[in-house]
Amino acid sequence: MKIKGRIVDVVKKRIYNGSININRGKIESINEIHEQQSRFIIPGFVDAHMHVESSMLIPTRFAQLALSNGTVAAVCDPHEIANVLGENGVEFMVNNGRKSPLKFYFGAPSCVPATPFETSGAVLDSKAIERLLQRDDIYFLAEMMNYPGVLDDDPEVVAKLEAAKKLGKKIDGHAPGLRGENLKKYIQAGIETDHEAYTLEEAEEKIKLGMKILIREGSAAKNFDALHPLIVKYPNMVMLCTDDSHPDDLIEGHINKIVRKALARGHDLYNVLRAASLNPGIHYGLNVGLLQEGDSADFLIVDSLDELNILEVYVDGKKVYDKETGSLIKITEEKPINKFEAKKISEEDLRVKKQDGMLRVIKAMDKQLITEQIVVEPRVAGEYVVTDTKRDILKIVVLNRYIPGAKPAIGFISGFGLSRGAIASTIAHDSHNIIAVGCSDTEIADAVNTLIDLEGGIVVNDGMGNMMHIKLDFAGLMADMDGQKMAHDYSKIKKFVTGLGTKLNSPLMTLSFMALPVIPKLKMTDKGLFDSEKFKKVDLFVKN
Repeated sequence: MKIKGRIVDVVKKRIYNGSININRGKIESINEIHEQQSRFIIPGFVDAHMHVESSMLIPTRFAQLALSNGTVAAVCDPHEIANVLGENGVEFMVNNGRKSPLKFYFGAPSCVPATPFETSGAVLDSKAIERLLQRDDIYFLAEMMNYPGVLDDDPEVVAKLEAAKKLGKKIDGHAPGLRGENLKKYIQAGIETDHEAYTLEEAEEKIKLGMKILIREGSAAKNFDALHPLIVKYPNMVMLCTDDSHPDDLIEGHINKIVRKALARGHDLYNVLRAASLNPGIHYGLNVGLLQEGDSADFLIVDSLDELNILEVYVDGKKVYDKETGSLIKITEEKPINKFEAKKISEEDLRVKKQDGMLRVIKAMDKQLITEQIVVEPRVAGEYVVTDTKRDILKIVVLNRYIPGAKPAIGFISGFGLSRGAIASTIAHDSHNIIAVGCSDTEIADAVNTLIDLEGGIVVNDGMGNMMHIKLDFAGLMADMDGQKMAHDYSKIKKFVTGLGTKLNSPLMTLSFMALPVIPKLKMTDKGLFDSEKFKKVDLFVKN
């Protein structure tokens, strides 16, 4: 097969009219030609860090959307499903990913659970991690979120890091806000990347110590605006990633969206394409082509280098997407897998008795995974502390879904701005228990109990007798559903939430991170309120 176009060579930094000869999925030869070409051929994009589960689609379904956006490979941490199903969950992702032409590179999830202060559906200890890393289809040790464990030389954490080093596997980091001597120790442990930097100063400090920075632009966390100057200053040390991208955002674009944004800011084409393809390929040793002779024939055909409208996508020499006909991937149906033991709750289970002192409240922030803590005078009705929609103080509930009859943990949260109703979901990073936020005990209980009937998904209760839901029967995280339909359903339920008064850009994504205790500052797990800076549980009431 022969394909002609204006070839963008990111390795040699040149653009020329050429003809690519493909044989058995490889680029056999590239010949420069004199006839002027209108279409551009560029390397396929690589997402340097992501969780397929956040798309709410199983890998084969995610691949349909990602390939249409020019992503030909993805470096994936399957810790979402691993927290529910352990090694069996990782196995499912790897096997399902193999059925797609998109090149999935899965890692061994390093933190299952993320901390001992929450209950997950499985535990991956250092022996399990070494077992996974010994596999040829597990390529790296995924993000080491337990940075306190690294700093404190926790034996299990050290054993996981040593297993990766012994087996020659890369180690990914996760260290939001880590600076100074603690950062040096974290990097000296063999950790080479970070996608959690949210200021330029933090990112530059990490780069100067040898760490590669992944510029993240996901559905909830968007760090491009703060970090894009790194593309100019450190072109060899940056990559691009989405981390967590929900389906409605995914149909609008993936890594190509970040590439367009960088080019619109005036960044050098080669630096941008390097971050989107070459750098992750080199760092992780990926078998992803870069338009060089002998490479895998992985590339995109686009109409221009400004608009980057994708006309065709090729992986291993096979066309997998065409703008005129859409996805060319055949899908086979998968049998759902899950773990769900939660029992229904009552309004009485959600009551909070008043105590002396002020109320400790989580402050959620738009477009950020981090939270703040505020302390307020509680609103009291009788002997109970209740929500206060006028001050935007709502109830947040986390219910263990792995132990039958578990009692919900209850706290309070500001920032969601709901004036009525409740939201409940089994997407609750990283242990994926049931998480809910709402304006009254009745509304929360109804939403949670509907979710329990579904055994996983998202439920929105408008407080006026109307419910909307998405069923996620793969670990309560994903569905075997056409990506366009999932995006439509997700957009519809997101709009339904917006109608309840929230001003958050991505309220469902924001909710899903309110249970993640490894990201500052105050979070809610099934065991109660957790201060990730002090790395310990804290009381709901602050004593005078």
